[in-house]
Amino acid sequence: ENSPEFWHQSAAAELSEALSIEKRNKNVAKNVILFLGDGMGVASITTGRILRGQNAGSSGEETKLTMDTFPHFGFSKTYNVDAQVADSAGTATAYMTGVKTDLGVLGYNAAITPGVCNTTYGNEVSTVLEDSHKLGKAVGVVTTTRLNHATPASAYAHSAYRYWYGDADLTEEARINGCKDIAYQLYNALPNIQVALGGGRRYFKPNGIKDDEYPTLDNYRNDGQDLIQKWKNNMVDLGRNAQYVWNSAQFHGVDASQVDHLWGMFEPGDMNYEVDRSSDGAGEPSLAEMTSKAIEILQKDDDGFFLLVEGGRIDHSHHGGNAYKALHEVLAFDDAIAKGVEMTSESDTLIVVTADHSHTFTFGGYTLRGNPLFDDANPKNALDGRPYTSLNYGNGKGFQGGDSFSTGGSVVRENLTNVNTKSKDYLQQTGVPKSSETHGGEDVAIFARGPMAHLFHGVHEQSYIAHVMRYASCVGSNKLHCENQPTEEVVVPPEIVKMIFSLVILAF
Repeated sequence: ENSPEFWHQSAAAELSEALSIEKRNKNVAKNVILFLGDGMGVASITTGRILRGQNAGSSGEETKLTMDTFPHFGFSKTYNVDAQVADSAGTATAYMTGVKTDLGVLGYNAAITPGVCNTTYGNEVSTVLEDSHKLGKAVGVVTTTRLNHATPASAYAHSAYRYWYGDADLTEEARINGCKDIAYQLYNALPNIQVALGGGRRYFKPNGIKDDEYPTLDNYRNDGQDLIQKWKNNMVDLGRNAQYVWNSAQFHGVDASQVDHLWGMFEPGDMNYEVDRSSDGAGEPSLAEMTSKAIEILQKDDDGFFLLVEGGRIDHSHHGGNAYKALHEVLAFDDAIAKGVEMTSESDTLIVVTADHSHTFTFGGYTLRGNPLFDDANPKNALDGRPYTSLNYGNGKGFQGGDSFSTGGSVVRENLTNVNTKSKDYLQQTGVPKSSETHGGEDVAIFARGPMAHLFHGVHEQSYIAHVMRYASCVGSNKLHCENQPTEEVVVPPEIVKMIFSLVILAF
């Protein structure tokens, strides 16, 4: 790297690669996979990349994540109709339906009043998953959060308030006016969804019945319905080959060739963080394993499939002010992307990787090349003579260390001299004390490969993502792509690519 020739050759190779992808893939996308890293801002991608490299024994900065290898790229503007800094429900509605809406709203346009059921009538907006099912495709949802959380719910639910997880959460006004909780909406949609994997099982069984894994924990439904058992009965009545699983052994025992419908919920609430997953008694599959199983089942459909995969606990880790857990969630998410790439063909599968919003997570400090990511910044000391880390948050729990915050007297920054900042439970320091770290408002990245991936090319409204997925897979109203498939592509001949490559080398 100390030689100019190294950088000249590196750039020339990258230029050659860029020229080789001038042939645009304009095929119809038989399959679409949307990988959604909840809260995965650019700083999370950069530091996740470095962590991947350092875990492999390198300095890290030069490493590539799987998502980094995608040939097409853009940015997404994440604001909600009523909010400068967005939440996961309004953003999810944008990228899943193609219509932006208000903060906290799922599957409705911004004409409704958030949280008020009787304003929703006639304001529903359809999702890419729903549209794909209507055209005969298999569909699925995979997440590390509860299945009735904002991102997965955006694929199938319509709710004036994202926190109506179960019937116990509905307001009196919502019950009177017929709005359904999100868990019930998933149950109602599941005959049309071939795969649903994540957490959240306590919202589907009645209060008074204990959880399968945690015998002291009550379930959450007040209406007395066991929606899991009702689903099993429905599948038998419909003659479907269906299976419900709640632990690792059951999951790994599923034969995808023999199962057409798979519903798995591995925790009462959200699934465990990746760094804590091995300590779970009943065991949980990884996000990559769930993605693999979902694709195995969905790809049996000759008409193709749509799959939403969420790395949801990136967001939760950031809210908790814990960069260690957040970045290991990024790596688990990237492992799932790698599995999606491995199991599909770029010729007929559009894969989109993006985030719903960012966080106030920052990375800086003039650290030296290869500085251990979770260690003190190097050079070490700030103006107060105390060490600091290169990873911090603009706001959140770690203001004075841990969850503590004293409102009396002057504020003195925590001294990190004897603090193990590499611990998985360490909370990064913050600029502003808050009980929960907040979202960030900057644009987030879009990576894409496969048919029509080149349509991601600049700075886009977040709602644009849904329109590209529909257009590429011919499930939207615009069918020009399907009816006018090209017979020829403009190809840059290999000899021209080689000549340009040689000229670039000679120029240096």
